[in-house]
Amino acid sequence: MAIKANDVVALTYKLHTVENGEKVFVEETTAEQPLDFLYGVGMMLPKFEENIADLNIGDKISFELAPDDAYGQKDDRAFAQLPVDMFKETGLPPVGEVLPLQDNQGNQFRAVVAEVTPEVVVADLNHPMAGKTLNFDIEILNVRPATEEELSHGHSHGADGTQGH
Repeated sequence: MAIKANDVVALTYKLHTVENGEKVFVEETTAEQPLDFLYGVGMMLPKFEENIADLNIGDKISFELAPDDAYGQKDDRAFAQLPVDMFKETGLPPVGEVLPLQDNQGNQFRAVVAEVTPEVVVADLNHPMAGKTLNFDIEILNVRPATEEELSHGHSHGADGTQGH
């Protein structure tokens, strides 16, 4: 069964970034714990979905996504200076730590500590994969039509459709 819109796809992937021509391992899934998602509803990067369109169970593919087709270029303006007073209770975070933040509208997101000074903690608000070329090795494990409940919820309920939330 070839992948098409409103199918639930279960796949394994190995993700590398490509830095100075070298592949750097980031993460991978396994057949026991695959990535499953509702195809064609905007859950995945559009170019990711384009690369796996019309594949079938058992198919394997490798492809790269340039930064503009993945998480975009790093934005030098996407940094926030957080007053050190914000960290009185928890203590100053080290460079590289991921901070859970919330904006004035209640949206939650993460930032990475880029610098710590006596006055401010500089947080990088870019997506961690911004500016990076992504290399995927994919194997399609399962493709099935989404259930009515999955379609109404807008997401997969697991590879077999039985997982709740």
